[in-house]
Amino acid sequence: MKQKIFIALSTFAEFGDEPMKLLKKSGLDFQVNPLKRRLVQSEIIQYARDCDGIIAGVEPYDNEVLDNLPKLKCISRAGAGIDNISLSKAQEKKIKILNTPDVVILPVAELTVAMIFDLLKKLTLHTTLLRAKRWEKHAGFLLSGRKVGILGLGRIGKKVARLLKKLDADVYGADVAVDRAWAKRHKIKIVPVKKLLGVCDVLTIHISPAKESPFYLGRAEIARMKKGAMLVNVSRGSWVDDNALYDALKTGHLAGAALDVFSREPYAGKLCELDNVILTPHIATLTCESRVQMEIQAVENCLTYLAGKEVFVSRKHQ
Repeated sequence: MKQKIFIALSTFAEFGDEPMKLLKKSGLDFQVNPLKRRLVQSEIIQYARDCDGIIAGVEPYDNEVLDNLPKLKCISRAGAGIDNISLSKAQEKKIKILNTPDVVILPVAELTVAMIFDLLKKLTLHTTLLRAKRWEKHAGFLLSGRKVGILGLGRIGKKVARLLKKLDADVYGADVAVDRAWAKRHKIKIVPVKKLLGVCDVLTIHISPAKESPFYLGRAEIARMKKGAMLVNVSRGSWVDDNALYDALKTGHLAGAALDVFSREPYAGKLCELDNVILTPHIATLTCESRVQMEIQAVENCLTYLAGKEVFVSRKHQ
């Protein structure tokens, strides 16, 4: 009996047909998400119950889902993060977890830099004012010489640091385990987290969601941040206290924030009310080039594993 693959991604092959060609060439049976949106638990079970492999997005694979997929051998994630998957249950059921960590580096790093420029130059603010027929000018800031703190110096954090150094920013970094030789080579100033919060004009979060290094930007941490500082978060919405951030932005303690991730998505909270916040709907990896490459690698990983061959696996999320 042929092995079967379920493609849970809602936008699979929308940006290029190469991933679909790979599946057709494989000769395996496959089904693509017919609802064209993020699936909930019951829908994953319904569509993938008899599947050996899943090409996954960010939909939830909790204990209940994995317990109800008796044939499943692997979940191949089109992306880096695998915290939407119950890894303990997957290990118990001997389900292999695969991902595509390298493809996401450049698009996420580019969005981070774009958001920093937007905050400093007040691009979104001025666009909003002009759309309201208000010809108002608000002075921005240069990136050159500005202190930018990078919280988390994994793959993406390092890429952001290199891009910012090329733009003459004064780059600081903090992490639980720092590649100090790399930091010295690229002239990144390594400091403790508390100092990073207090010294930087812009703080950007790129932490890997590892259980051994928890982080939360709550009221106490935001209070330590430099008055007038700005925050960028393209990592995980759960790292930031939305209410504390709202209050800091409302009172002017923080000058601005740019967020691509939220603790609950889709987001419709009170941060939407503020003019000094840039909000995007979790689009960091949503470039035509990166989506195609992620899907190709996810399909290749799944096919390779189901064929009984070794696949490189990365557990790093950032």
